[in-house]
Amino acid sequence: MKKILIIEDEEGLAEFIELELKHEGYDVMVAYDGRTGLDLAINENIDVILLDLMLPGLNGMEVCRRLKSIKDTPIIMLTARDSVMDRVLGLDSGADDYLPKPFAIEELLARIRVVIRREEKILEGPPLALTFKDLELDVESRMLKKGNELIELTKKEYDLLLMLMKNINRVLTREMLLEHIWGYDSIVETNVVDVYVRHLRNKIDSQGNKESYIQTIRGTGYVMRK
Repeated sequence: MKKILIIEDEEGLAEFIELELKHEGYDVMVAYDGRTGLDLAINENIDVILLDLMLPGLNGMEVCRRLKSIKDTPIIMLTARDSVMDRVLGLDSGADDYLPKPFAIEELLARIRVVIRREEKILEGPPLALTFKDLELDVESRMLKKGNELIELTKKEYDLLLMLMKNINRVLTREMLLEHIWGYDSIVETNVVDVYVRHLRNKIDSQGNKESYIQTIRGTGYVMRK
Protein backbone atom coordinates (compact mmCIF):
# COMPACT_ATOMS: atom_id res chain seq x y z
CA MET A 1 0.00 0.00 0.00
CA LYS A 2 1.40 3.41 -1.02
CA LYS A 3 1.83 5.90 1.84
CA ILE A 4 1.03 9.58 1.27
CA LEU A 5 1.91 12.45 3.61
CA ILE A 6 -0.30 15.55 3.55
CA ILE A 7 1.36 18.72 4.90
CA GLU A 8 -1.45 21.27 4.95
CA ASP A 9 -2.48 23.81 7.59
CA GLU A 10 -6.10 24.15 6.40
CA GLU A 11 -7.54 21.36 8.54
CA GLY A 12 -10.80 21.09 6.61
CA LEU A 13 -8.97 20.67 3.29
CA ALA A 14 -6.46 18.25 4.80
CA GLU A 15 -9.24 16.09 6.23
CA PHE A 16 -11.12 16.10 2.92
CA ILE A 17 -8.02 15.01 0.97
CA GLU A 18 -7.24 12.39 3.63
CA LEU A 19 -10.72 10.84 3.32
CA GLU A 20 -10.53 10.76 -0.48
CA LEU A 21 -7.08 9.18 -0.46
CA LYS A 22 -8.10 6.53 2.07
CA HIS A 23 -11.13 5.77 -0.10
CA GLU A 24 -8.69 5.16 -2.99
CA GLY A 25 -6.74 2.68 -0.86
CA TYR A 26 -3.77 4.83 0.20
CA ASP A 27 -2.20 4.86 3.66
CA VAL A 28 -2.30 8.52 4.76
CA MET A 29 -0.46 10.66 7.31
CA VAL A 30 -1.26 14.33 8.01
CA ALA A 31 0.81 17.21 9.40
CA TYR A 32 -0.54 20.73 9.94
CA ASP A 33 2.76 22.65 10.08
CA GLY A 34 6.06 22.61 8.21
CA ARG A 35 8.37 21.37 10.95
CA THR A 36 6.16 18.41 11.90
CA GLY A 37 5.73 17.58 8.22
CA LEU A 38 9.46 17.68 7.56
CA ASP A 39 10.16 15.39 10.53
CA LEU A 40 7.60 12.86 9.28
CA ALA A 41 8.91 13.08 5.72
CA ILE A 42 12.46 12.38 6.89
CA ASN A 43 11.71 9.62 9.38
CA GLU A 44 8.84 7.77 7.67
CA ASN A 45 8.88 5.73 4.45
CA ILE A 46 6.66 8.02 2.35
CA ASP A 47 5.82 7.41 -1.31
CA VAL A 48 4.31 10.82 -2.18
CA ILE A 49 4.08 14.13 -0.29
CA LEU A 50 1.32 16.69 -0.83
CA LEU A 51 2.89 19.94 0.36
CA ASP A 52 1.17 23.29 0.92
CA LEU A 53 3.30 26.35 0.15
CA MET A 54 2.11 28.66 2.95
CA LEU A 55 2.69 26.81 6.23
CA PRO A 56 3.28 27.87 9.84
CA GLY A 57 6.66 27.14 11.37
CA LEU A 58 8.46 26.35 8.13
CA ASN A 59 7.13 27.28 4.69
CA GLY A 60 6.67 24.76 1.91
CA MET A 61 9.66 25.95 -0.14
CA GLU A 62 12.00 25.42 2.80
CA VAL A 63 10.45 22.04 3.67
CA CYS A 64 10.96 20.98 0.06
CA ARG A 65 14.57 22.16 -0.11
CA ARG A 66 15.56 20.55 3.18
CA LEU A 67 13.89 17.25 2.37
CA LYS A 68 15.33 17.01 -1.15
CA SER A 69 18.85 17.47 0.25
CA ILE A 70 18.32 14.22 2.17
CA LYS A 71 15.74 12.12 0.29
CA ASP A 72 14.22 12.02 -3.18
CA THR A 73 10.59 11.52 -2.13
CA PRO A 74 8.21 12.84 -4.84
CA ILE A 75 6.49 16.10 -3.84
CA ILE A 76 3.34 17.64 -5.29
CA MET A 77 3.11 21.27 -4.19
CA LEU A 78 -0.39 22.62 -3.43
CA THR A 79 -0.79 26.39 -3.33
CA ALA A 80 -3.15 29.26 -4.06
CA ARG A 81 -0.28 31.13 -5.76
CA ASP A 82 -0.51 30.43 -9.47
CA SER A 83 1.92 32.57 -11.49
CA VAL A 84 4.50 30.96 -13.80
CA MET A 85 7.31 32.30 -11.58
CA ASP A 86 5.70 30.74 -8.49
CA ARG A 87 5.61 27.41 -10.34
CA VAL A 88 9.24 27.76 -11.38
CA LEU A 89 10.33 28.61 -7.82
CA GLY A 90 8.40 25.65 -6.45
CA LEU A 91 9.85 23.27 -9.01
CA ASP A 92 13.35 24.71 -8.53
CA SER A 93 13.08 23.98 -4.81
CA GLY A 94 12.67 20.31 -5.74
CA ALA A 95 8.91 19.79 -6.19
CA ASP A 96 7.95 17.17 -8.77
CA ASP A 97 4.59 18.71 -9.65
CA TYR A 98 2.59 21.85 -8.85
CA LEU A 99 -1.20 22.05 -8.43
CA PRO A 100 -2.86 25.43 -7.83
CA LYS A 101 -5.84 25.75 -5.49
CA PRO A 102 -8.74 25.30 -5.85
CA PHE A 103 -8.41 21.96 -7.61
CA ALA A 104 -10.65 19.03 -8.42
CA ILE A 105 -9.89 15.95 -6.32
CA GLU A 106 -9.93 13.86 -9.52
CA GLU A 107 -7.03 15.89 -10.90
CA LEU A 108 -5.06 15.50 -7.69
CA LEU A 109 -5.60 11.73 -7.73
CA ALA A 110 -4.49 11.60 -11.37
CA ARG A 111 -1.31 13.52 -10.62
CA ILE A 112 -0.52 11.23 -7.70
CA ARG A 113 -0.88 8.22 -10.01
CA VAL A 114 1.43 9.85 -12.59
CA VAL A 115 4.12 10.58 -9.99
CA ILE A 116 3.95 7.03 -8.64
CA ARG A 117 4.19 5.53 -12.15
CA ARG A 118 7.13 7.79 -12.96
CA GLU A 119 9.00 6.72 -9.83
CA GLU A 120 8.31 3.05 -10.56
CA LYS A 121 9.75 3.45 -14.07
CA ILE A 122 12.89 5.06 -12.62
CA LEU A 123 13.34 2.06 -10.34
CA GLU A 124 13.22 -0.27 -13.37
CA GLY A 125 16.73 0.96 -14.17
CA PRO A 126 17.77 3.01 -17.20
CA PRO A 127 21.28 2.68 -18.70
CA LEU A 128 24.08 3.47 -16.25
CA ALA A 129 25.47 6.33 -18.37
CA LEU A 130 24.44 8.34 -21.41
CA THR A 131 26.83 10.31 -23.62
CA PHE A 132 26.44 13.10 -26.16
CA LYS A 133 29.50 14.74 -27.66
CA ASP A 134 31.61 15.64 -24.60
CA LEU A 135 28.72 15.29 -22.14
CA GLU A 136 28.41 12.19 -19.93
CA LEU A 137 25.36 11.76 -17.72
CA ASP A 138 25.78 9.18 -14.94
CA VAL A 139 22.29 7.88 -14.23
CA GLU A 140 23.18 6.15 -10.98
CA SER A 141 24.81 9.19 -9.33
CA ARG A 142 22.73 11.73 -11.31
CA MET A 143 25.94 13.65 -12.07
CA LEU A 144 26.84 15.36 -15.33
CA LYS A 145 30.40 15.65 -16.64
CA LYS A 146 31.50 17.88 -19.49
CA GLY A 147 34.99 16.69 -20.28
CA ASN A 148 36.65 16.75 -16.85
CA GLU A 149 34.23 19.32 -15.41
CA LEU A 150 31.46 18.29 -13.04
CA ILE A 151 28.20 20.22 -13.57
CA GLU A 152 25.63 20.28 -10.78
CA LEU A 153 22.00 19.94 -11.90
CA THR A 154 18.71 20.41 -10.08
CA LYS A 155 16.30 17.46 -10.13
CA LYS A 156 14.22 18.93 -12.95
CA GLU A 157 17.28 19.93 -14.97
CA TYR A 158 18.55 16.37 -14.62
CA ASP A 159 15.19 14.88 -15.63
CA LEU A 160 14.97 17.16 -18.66
CA LEU A 161 18.51 16.41 -19.83
CA LEU A 162 17.97 12.67 -19.26
CA MET A 163 14.84 12.75 -21.43
CA LEU A 164 16.65 14.60 -24.22
CA MET A 165 19.74 12.36 -24.09
CA LYS A 166 17.61 9.20 -24.16
CA ASN A 167 15.99 10.50 -27.35
CA ILE A 168 18.95 11.73 -29.43
CA ASN A 169 17.81 12.95 -32.88
CA ARG A 170 14.14 12.78 -31.84
CA VAL A 171 12.26 16.06 -31.56
CA LEU A 172 10.41 16.23 -28.22
CA THR A 173 7.49 18.64 -28.04
CA ARG A 174 6.96 20.84 -25.00
CA GLU A 175 3.81 18.89 -24.24
CA MET A 176 5.71 15.57 -24.28
CA LEU A 177 8.34 16.97 -21.92
CA LEU A 178 5.68 18.30 -19.56
CA GLU A 179 3.82 15.00 -19.51
CA HIS A 180 6.88 12.86 -18.83
CA ILE A 181 8.75 15.17 -16.43
CA TRP A 182 6.14 17.27 -14.66
CA GLY A 183 3.13 15.01 -15.11
CA TYR A 184 0.76 17.50 -16.69
CA ASP A 185 0.36 19.02 -20.17
CA SER A 186 -1.55 22.29 -19.90
CA ILE A 187 -0.66 24.65 -22.78
CA VAL A 188 -0.06 27.52 -20.33
CA GLU A 189 2.64 25.65 -18.44
CA THR A 190 4.77 25.06 -21.56
CA ASN A 191 6.61 28.23 -20.47
CA VAL A 192 8.13 26.17 -17.67
CA VAL A 193 9.90 23.91 -20.21
CA ASP A 194 11.45 26.96 -21.91
CA VAL A 195 12.70 28.25 -18.56
CA TYR A 196 14.41 24.95 -17.72
CA VAL A 197 15.96 24.59 -21.18
CA ARG A 198 17.44 28.06 -20.66
CA HIS A 199 18.82 26.99 -17.26
CA LEU A 200 20.40 23.90 -18.83
CA ARG A 201 21.93 25.85 -21.70
CA ASN A 202 23.50 28.31 -19.26
CA LYS A 203 25.17 25.37 -17.51
CA ILE A 204 26.29 23.16 -20.40
CA ASP A 205 26.86 25.39 -23.45
CA SER A 206 30.35 26.76 -24.08
CA GLN A 207 30.81 30.51 -24.09
CA GLY A 208 31.31 31.88 -27.58
CA ASN A 209 29.87 28.74 -29.20
CA LYS A 210 26.86 29.78 -31.27
CA GLU A 211 25.39 26.26 -31.49
CA SER A 212 23.71 24.91 -28.36
CA TYR A 213 23.72 21.26 -27.35
CA ILE A 214 19.94 21.60 -27.17
CA GLN A 215 18.44 22.81 -30.44
CA THR A 216 15.12 24.63 -30.61
CA ILE A 217 12.60 23.44 -33.19
CA ARG A 218 10.52 26.56 -33.63
CA GLY A 219 6.87 26.12 -32.73
CA THR A 220 7.43 22.49 -31.66
CA GLY A 221 10.00 21.74 -28.98
CA TYR A 222 13.61 20.66 -28.53
CA VAL A 223 16.13 18.07 -29.71
CA MET A 224 19.72 16.99 -29.10
CA ARG A 225 20.92 16.07 -32.56
CA LYS A 226 24.13 14.39 -33.69
